[in-house]
Amino acid sequence: MKSTVLAVVVALSLIATGAVAQRAPDTLAKIKAAKAINVAFSGDSLPFSFVAEGNKPAGYSIDLCQRVIAGIGQAVGEPNLKVNWIVGTAAERVQMVASGKADLDCANTTVTLTRLKEVDFSNLIFVDGGGFLVAANAPINRFTDLNGKKVAVIKGTTTEKRLAEAMKSHLVNAQITTISDGSEGVALLTSGAVDAFAGDKIKLIGLAAQAKDPDQFGLLMEDLSFEPYAMALPRGDPAMRLEVNKALTKVYVSGDIDGIFRQWLGKLGRPSGLLAAMYLLNAIPE
Repeated sequence: MKSTVLAVVVALSLIATGAVAQRAPDTLAKIKAAKAINVAFSGDSLPFSFVAEGNKPAGYSIDLCQRVIAGIGQAVGEPNLKVNWIVGTAAERVQMVASGKADLDCANTTVTLTRLKEVDFSNLIFVDGGGFLVAANAPINRFTDLNGKKVAVIKGTTTEKRLAEAMKSHLVNAQITTISDGSEGVALLTSGAVDAFAGDKIKLIGLAAQAKDPDQFGLLMEDLSFEPYAMALPRGDPAMRLEVNKALTKVYVSGDIDGIFRQWLGKLGRPSGLLAAMYLLNAIPE
């Protein structure tokens, strides 16, 4: 009887192992068969990822992504992959990758433990901090000045969660307005409907730069949060992750990252010590 039970247990174990293997994604094979890759990106996150002239994606993350796509094309033997670009918010992009609608996410997506339950991530591509955009003439100079004020934040972002945590820890009682995208936040701030717009600092700078009068805005110096960016990938697909990281390493080691940074972020100065270290630490040796 014992040997029979053991045999059943072994058989069930093998069946379960086979089922897991069947469920594991093979994104590279999917891309090769379709001769195409589906890429999620942000339409309003200048200078990282946005819809540019001709309805084409552009930005720091997109330039990195183009090199990653070329590396994947080489790996699957399809150097001229068709790229299907799909616009979405941060929450939508993560869900696209998790569901298989997108094979890759190229934007300003922050790596979090919560998101790692749904997707995997590449090595880091940037580090930013969360902050607040306010009216230049507003009597708001620090986070605690937002007590009793109205603050806009994009729904489903890491900033939304961290804003709530920061308010609680600093005893700031502000009214939170959740919005769908960056343009809505700028519009509300311009009209005076909100007193501040919380988000990733460089994205906020990009949004302000596109406004009719950029000088009407100011950025608080305080950091709300630490935001490490990476490319979201299908969970449990090490072959896909390897090709993405190989391509990113090539960009970092070859020095191509210097030109990409200068083009999209050069006006902000040289890479910070933290960012320079990030490039070095995320270049994987052979």
